[in-house]
Amino acid sequence: MHIGILIFPAVTQLDATGPAQVLARTPGATLHMIWKTRDPVKTDAGFSIVPTTTFADCPQLDVICIPGGAGQIDLMNDAETLAFVAAQGAKARYVTSVCTGSLVLGAAGLLNGYKSACHWASRDLLSAFGAIPVAERVVRDRNRISGGGVTAGIDFGLTLLAELAGNEVAQSVQLALEYDPQPPFQSGSPEKAGAECTARVRAQMETMIARRQEANARAAARVA
Repeated sequence: MHIGILIFPAVTQLDATGPAQVLARTPGATLHMIWKTRDPVKTDAGFSIVPTTTFADCPQLDVICIPGGAGQIDLMNDAETLAFVAAQGAKARYVTSVCTGSLVLGAAGLLNGYKSACHWASRDLLSAFGAIPVAERVVRDRNRISGGGVTAGIDFGLTLLAELAGNEVAQSVQLALEYDPQPPFQSGSPEKAGAECTARVRAQMETMIARRQEANARAAARVA
């Protein structure tokens, strides 16, 4: 079994490494961290991840996963990346994403008519690709499985692992990772954080969201 996670400059590292930590434990599977070259890729956290596989060398994947982050904006109209994602997604057993990675799936033409999760601040942009935005931590629609923002990637990974290897394996991996969230604050969603905190975070994201909206509109016009 081949599981591939796309990485790219300014990827949100936890979008990629959260699922990777879980899915690397899939029995009999090979995990690929994929980019155009094998040069180190700088993440949004400042450190780099070294790809294990290039687009050219990548085998046909059973699972393709697209994470998000600010770097996702540049992917929305990157012909080489979208061609790779579309070709792999057309034959993959599972087509998946975390956070704003779902917008890349949309731009590759892989979400039309499918329900999908996304980061709460960009979820509405899915509609431009014929996708159905859903405000849930993990969303499954046929062979499309998507996680919400950032930390949801761990929940997504465990959900997918259960699909691939069964509940017993997934539960064992969850215990081995001691994944037992007990956050110090109840502010992990706009509904819980309240209007003031949500407005403050939206303001901090304003420039990035504007860039994402513009790239999204260009990608949607091309897909249409």
